Amino acid sequence: MYLISIEGGDGSGKGLAAKIIAEILEKEFTFTSVEKTGEPRRDHPLGRLAIESVKMQKLKPEGEAGLFAADRLDHSHGWILPYLKEGSSVVSERNIHSSLVYQGIVGNLGLERVAHINSAALIPDLCIWVDCNPEIALKRIKAGTLRNLSDKKEYFETSEFQRKIRGGYKNLLSGKFEMPTPFDMGAIIGPILNETSEDNFRKELTIAVKNFLHSKPPPINVEIHDVEMYHLKKLMNSLEGQSTLEDIGLQPLRNNKNWLGNSKPWKILLDAQKIHNKKLQQSSKEGNILFPKSILSHSISSICGTLSLMNSADISELREALGPVRNVSYSHSRKIIKFLYSELSWISQTKTLLSGETPKSRLKDDFHPFGRLLLIIWPIRSEIKKWQKNNPNSHLRLSLPQIIKESQNFQSINSMILRLNILGDGREKNNIINSEEDLIKWWNGD
Repeated sequence: MYLISIEGGDGSGKGLAAKIIAEILEKEFTFTSVEKTGEPRRDHPLGRLAIESVKMQKLKPEGEAGLFAADRLDHSHGWILPYLKEGSSVVSERNIHSSLVYQGIVGNLGLERVAHINSAALIPDLCIWVDCNPEIALKRIKAGTLRNLSDKKEYFETSEFQRKIRGGYKNLLSGKFEMPTPFDMGAIIGPILNETSEDNFRKELTIAVKNFLHSKPPPINVEIHDVEMYHLKKLMNSLEGQSTLEDIGLQPLRNNKNWLGNSKPWKILLDAQKIHNKKLQQSSKEGNILFPKSILSHSISSICGTLSLMNSADISELREALGPVRNVSYSHSRKIIKFLYSELSWISQTKTLLSGETPKSRLKDDFHPFGRLLLIIWPIRSEIKKWQKNNPNSHLRLSLPQIIKESQNFQSINSMILRLNILGDGREKNNIINSEEDLIKWWNGD
């Protein structure tokens, strides 16, 4: 889902930074996977051509930049993009900013020209700039470890050259030079100095990555909607392939058809809100509100929605199953599960022979329609909350028709329609939803 690039001069610690960041992503967040890569690719013919052009010094800067761009374009669309579409994050040691500095600034080709040559490549969502004194970097290179791994001779091992590279990164990534389009869309963090201890370096990188991801930025290279659709389809397919294991403690699988139970979607949402509001009022009187104030909050919606597509799951399985839950921390997921179990009684918990000591949570049958509904209205949750706030005396059934009428975000409405056709409309006949009119009829239970 996110492409994170690590940039800096040779010997600055890019490899170590990439390793640390990948560890942070794997430990603290629940992406489909975390993939590590780098540019130019030494294991690919195009990457080796680019490296060879620097070693031989037979090409002009534009020809050299073209070879790096060819490797990057193939890398972007043939290797990185498929992972992003599945919800993975990719950590790349070097990417477009290396070419902007090495060929654009130091090679005097110009930033705009290098950007144009690379215009079809992916754009890093986050560029982390690591830095250190060129003298320290050169000592690291000459120490042997870096040389043995990557033959640093191709990058001209002179302190003067390292100073030019460092200056290029400083001018580009500090904002002194204007970042050329379209590569001005991504976030830049740095410089993060790597001149003291590894522990301090790790601490600074951890803060940078967490701050970026906790802000929940929309990915640049893929639509979040497409990532969610991938996970919805994947989970629906896994549901169809599951078998019933009642004899070891698992409850029978639910029928995916007629999940509305002949109720109206707006009424299912309204009934759930009444239960939640009653608990909210009770906790308010006690002066102890420790849970989200709306059932349309990200955490409740994602957890209840995901559980509606699973027979049962522990917290780790829940967070690995569907996209939205990945943006809820493990500790917060645990708090919401506890609230849904202990306070609202919307879920049941069991320990099975397969799960060992870890309890598995299951959305109770009475709230299964509510969970499915949350997945469908996910794209307009915030608009429903805003509508209710602005129209406190209007009936909830009027919300969707008015949101559709007034909304400028047609993508969210189309996303709802697509979700309905993936998850089923919850009625016995399971009609296909083709239009906004069909969507309103479904909402009203017609």
